[in-house]
Amino acid sequence: MNTLPSIETLKLQARRLRAELTGTGAPVNHGRALEMLAHQYGYRDWNTLHASVGNQPRPVNVGETVSGRYLGQPFTGTVIGVRLLGDSGHRRVTFDFDEPVDVVTFDSFSAYRKRVTCVLTEDGVTVERTSNGQPHMRLDV
Repeated sequence: MNTLPSIETLKLQARRLRAELTGTGAPVNHGRALEMLAHQYGYRDWNTLHASVGNQPRPVNVGETVSGRYLGQPFTGTVIGVRLLGDSGHRRVTFDFDEPVDVVTFDSFSAYRKRVTCVLTEDGVTVERTSNGQPHMRLDV
């Protein structure tokens, strides 16, 4: 499966393209850089590329800020590592949470995690489940 980068990553690529072209004496505006980027990915225009990204499962990318639930607790954090696992579309992803997450459900003690690695499906959900059947992690879309 050939997945496209996130919209955020594509926009960053367009900004870099624009800066590179400006540095070589061929300045373009941001809209033109987006159109050029769409052509590089084989799309007719930016709107078509944007729609295609929105209609596919969304992988996570290094440096991206994400939010979701880990072991039932809400979190926000940064993706610090991604490795594709074969052709399954699953990815081993390492997160650095903004605030440590308490992974213990007992009132008598706590155990906090700030850095977590897990395997995510293309939908941003872990295959692994807790004892109550909930995924270990679910990313917000």
